[in-house]
Amino acid sequence: MERERVREFIKMEVSDWDDDEAVATARFKAFSGQRSDWEPKYQFWKNLILNVARHLRLVIVQPHDIRNIWFNRGGLTPLCLDEVLLEMYKEGELVRMGDLEDPTTSGTLSLLLRKVRRNLTLIRASPIPSLPALLQDHLVLNTLLKERAVEVVKQLCESHWTCSCIVTMKKFQDICGGPNEASAVLSHLSETGKARYLSIHKKGFLEGIKFSLSPAPVSNTSNLDYDVLHLVTTTERLQQQLDVIDRRCEMSRKSAIASLSSGNKKVALRHARELKLATQSREKCTSLLNRVEEVLNVIVNAESTKKVSEAIQIGAQAIKENRVNLDEVDICLQELEESIESQKQVDKALESIPSSNDIDDEDIEEEFKKLELEVGGGKLQVLNPKTRVDSPTAQVEVSVESLSDALSNVKLTGNTTGESAMGNRMVSMRENKSKDLEFEAA
Repeated sequence: MERERVREFIKMEVSDWDDDEAVATARFKAFSGQRSDWEPKYQFWKNLILNVARHLRLVIVQPHDIRNIWFNRGGLTPLCLDEVLLEMYKEGELVRMGDLEDPTTSGTLSLLLRKVRRNLTLIRASPIPSLPALLQDHLVLNTLLKERAVEVVKQLCESHWTCSCIVTMKKFQDICGGPNEASAVLSHLSETGKARYLSIHKKGFLEGIKFSLSPAPVSNTSNLDYDVLHLVTTTERLQQQLDVIDRRCEMSRKSAIASLSSGNKKVALRHARELKLATQSREKCTSLLNRVEEVLNVIVNAESTKKVSEAIQIGAQAIKENRVNLDEVDICLQELEESIESQKQVDKALESIPSSNDIDDEDIEEEFKKLELEVGGGKLQVLNPKTRVDSPTAQVEVSVESLSDALSNVKLTGNTTGESAMGNRMVSMRENKSKDLEFEAA
C-alpha cells in the first residue's frame, strides 16, 4: 500500500521517472568525482526524500524503507542513496533517534548539561558514525520535525485561548501521530523553550506537557500545574467512560427493540432494565464531568485575572515613573474609543457594499438576453449631438450660439476692452460646450 502511494507521488513529482531510461539510469549511479560534479544529483535525491516523507506525514524514517520500498524501480535501487543519507546526516538534516534529548528521563539541570555538552561536541567536530550503523538506526528528518512542531502548537492554539495550556501525554501522542513522533516533537519543543514535561504520582502515574502558546518561553512548573494535569486527566477519563456508556446504551436499546419485534417480552424487559441503569450511570458521569470542567474554568479565569491585574500594576507604575497626568490618560482612552468606533463604522460600510460574487450567473444571462432583444428590436440608439438636435443639450447649444451672435453684433462705444472680454468669454463657452457634447457622445 505504501509502495503504491509513493510510486504515484513520485510520478507526479518527477515527470520522467518511468519515461526517460537514460536519465533514470544516470540518477541511480553512485557519486563520482568532486562534490561539484554530484551536487545536483544529491540535491535531487535530498528534496525527493523530504517531499515523499512530507506526503506520507512521516517525521521518522528507516533507511531500509527508503532504499527498498520508496525508490525501488523494477528491482533496482539507487547506488548513491547511502551517500545521500550520510551527507544529509553531516548537514544536520538527519538526526539519529538516540541523539535526541529525552525530557521525560531528565530534569532541568540535566537537560542544560546535555545541551552544553552537545554544543561543545559540535564545536569539536563530533565523529560521524559509520555508514552501517547509521543505516540501521531510525532517522529523524529535522526539517519535517520543525514543521510538525509548528503544526502541534497551532492546533493547541485553536483549542485553547490562554497563553499556555497543559495536555496529557496520551492526547499529545494522538496529536503528533504516535509515541515516537511525540518523543521527537517534545525533544524539539523542549530545546526551543516552548514545552515542559510534567509527571506526578497521584493515584497512579500521570504524564503531561505544559506548552507556551505565546512567543514567550514556557514558564516554570508549579504545584498548580500538577493539579491542573490531574484535573485534565480526570476529564479525559470521564469522557472515555461516557463514550463507553453511550455505546452500551445504544446496544441495549437495539437489543430491546429486536426482542420486542420478535415477541420476547422477558428479554426485552431485561434489556430495558440495562438501558435504564446505563442512563443513570451516564447522568452521574456527566455531572462529575461538568463539575471538573467548572473547576478548570475557574482556574483559567483566575490566571487571566491575575495577568490582567499584573498588567494594570505595570501600567500604573509606568504612569508614576513618567509622571503622566490622569487627564491625559482619559484623553488617550477617549481617542482610542473613537478610533475603534470609526473603524467599526468603516467595517459596517464595507460589509453593506454588495459584492459582485452575490450576483448569480442566471441573473447575468437573463439580463444579457434582454439586452440582445433590445439591440435586435432597434431600441438602443447611439447618442450623437449632430443628429439629436431636439435633446436638452443641443437646445442649450443653439441658445448659447444665438446669444453670442447677437452680442457680437452689438457695438459698444468707448469700451473696446469689454467687447474683447465678452467675445473671449463666448468663445470659451462654445469650446466648453462642444467638449461636453463630445464626452457625452463618447
